[in-house]
Amino acid sequence: MRTQVAIIGAGPSGLLLGQLLHRAGIETIILEQRSKDYVLGRIRAGVLEQGTVELLDEAGCGSRMRQEGLVHEGIEIAFGGARHRIDLKALTGKTVLVYGQTEVTRDLMEARETAGAPIVYEALSARISDIETGHPRVRYRKDDAEYEIECDYVAGCDGFHGISRQSIPEQALRTYERVYPFGWLGILVDKPPLADELIYVNHPRGFALCSMRSATRSRYYLQCRLDEQVSDWSDERFWDELERRLDPEARKSLQRGPSIEKSIAPLRSFVAEPMRFGNLFLAGDAAHIVPPTGAKGLNLAASDVAYLSRALASRYRSSSTAELDAYPQRALARVWKAVRFSWWMTQMLHRFPEPSGFDERIQAAELEYLFSSKLAQAALAENYVGLPY
Repeated sequence: MRTQVAIIGAGPSGLLLGQLLHRAGIETIILEQRSKDYVLGRIRAGVLEQGTVELLDEAGCGSRMRQEGLVHEGIEIAFGGARHRIDLKALTGKTVLVYGQTEVTRDLMEARETAGAPIVYEALSARISDIETGHPRVRYRKDDAEYEIECDYVAGCDGFHGISRQSIPEQALRTYERVYPFGWLGILVDKPPLADELIYVNHPRGFALCSMRSATRSRYYLQCRLDEQVSDWSDERFWDELERRLDPEARKSLQRGPSIEKSIAPLRSFVAEPMRFGNLFLAGDAAHIVPPTGAKGLNLAASDVAYLSRALASRYRSSSTAELDAYPQRALARVWKAVRFSWWMTQMLHRFPEPSGFDERIQAAELEYLFSSKLAQAALAENYVGLPY
């Protein structure tokens, strides 16, 4: 087969890139190792920056999101038994939209199918070759047959464990990583959220987050140890522990219910540089991971896709490679700012193992300064709603 851009991965970043390129008249084939149902079954983030919302509109996939998404003008941070609101809209003029990543993926899949653009699920044993030439190749197996795609460029949108980054010679990559000594235990429940906006909790027993996916579906998280298992946590134990970490008003509003999904996610910060090798370009989790505290994972993938789609459109429109050559530097400049913000939020809101008295006092001072300073709140808000790109 022959195409212009081969996209590895049918998560939100690969699907969004494919849709934007399709609308620009650029041929693509998307390969996905898993089944369609598996991809749709992934439970992920749900807070969209304004730039991500606008990009989904640009891709022609924003109609249902606009109808069902929940506009949030602020967030709350609980500390010392009291809640403090950060007014995102008043501080920045911008808002965020709560709309589950699963729904974003579903909308993008439907757009791809409507366009009749090719997507291959359960493409096994994929491997990328010839990326330093003008004719990269992607080979894969499907239904006991071997296939090969020749293309101009390969976009690696296949996540942290995918083949794209692994296809770059080890000596050509430099990686930076911070592994945090705790994880997030999350549950999904079909109950209304306890508040109209997200509540981030710093508590002596550990971090908690009260989030949502819709007006009738809630998502809750608890900081937990890395050696704990989901089987260690019954629903009752989860709700009891969450209540211990909430302020009295939040406890009264909490509606318990049976979990429909429960999982533990480790937290890490990770960046691989550069985000290009030859004619292979990395985007999203294939190049970087951030802890979910700052709500940046999906949004950072979207900004990568914005840069890359525009660069590829420029290449096919004018034959100039200047935008493609600039992609790694432009993308990484924004990546590192989001990595810093996510690290800062994580440091400020979590309880670290064996903290010193100094560490605890510094964390308390950080929060007290944030609550008392409009300038500090504006800096948080500017990063939370998303830096421009």
